[in-house]
Amino acid sequence: MSPRPSGAPRAGAPIAALRRARPVFAALGDETRLRLLALLCTGSALSITQLTAGTELTRQAVTKHLQVLADAGLVHDVRLGRERLWQFDPAQVEAARQSLAEIGRQWDHALLGLKAFVER
Repeated sequence: MSPRPSGAPRAGAPIAALRRARPVFAALGDETRLRLLALLCTGSALSITQLTAGTELTRQAVTKHLQVLADAGLVHDVRLGRERLWQFDPAQVEAARQSLAEIGRQWDHALLGLKAFVER
């Protein structure tokens, strides 16, 4: 096997990053969770009551979706008295974005190699 050319991305790095980001992608794969996250991206912490307002979702359904988002590290809850407020946490989204950017760099490198091969 020939050595990796200088500047070529390591094959295992994005795979490991994608494995770590898998819960994020799985959580974002549901339309309801995407809507909840969009509401929470406004910057203010919201209660389950506020998140269910104007929808046909039950509080229990929203709670389950929020738990999936929390398990993926996308949201966290804050206690304010007896109330539980939910906030967006962008750190995991940024980590997932970086892993996708690395894959994009790998594709760019592979396509440049293919182009060079074809042009020879």
